[in-house]
Amino acid sequence: MLKIYLSGEIHTDWREQIIEGAKGLDVSFSAPVTDHAASDDCGVAILGEEPNKYWHDHKGAMVNAIRTRKGITDADVVVVRFGEKYKQWNAAFDAGYAAALGKSLIILHQDDHQHALKEVDAAALAVCKEPHQVAEILRYVLNGTLPA
Repeated sequence: MLKIYLSGEIHTDWREQIIEGAKGLDVSFSAPVTDHAASDDCGVAILGEEPNKYWHDHKGAMVNAIRTRKGITDADVVVVRFGEKYKQWNAAFDAGYAAALGKSLIILHQDDHQHALKEVDAAALAVCKEPHQVAEILRYVLNGTLPA
């Protein structure tokens, strides 16, 4: 079974598209918590309130990092999506972490991010524009078959 970690933007259904496109393949998927409010507030919800926003965010980042590190470490392939609307600094960090661990890395973004992500793209084994391309890569890796 190929283990895939889906990192990056949480505002579109790209994860669902990849999972749907990979139906029938021997794969399992994991991802960060994609409920934005839960992700932002997990630290204070579990460890206690923080009056200072910096420490509020810091607690959340640390708790989320436990899940992220586990997901990336356990993965065979890490897919990182950079969306159009927001800057996903955490996604860039995840891509760097995955690259440092020697994980097979697939990056997903549109052309307008090419320059900003040139170093991230250079660390990847594939750079895709559409989620279905990621699913087709997984199909090829596992079965050796090309898209119909």
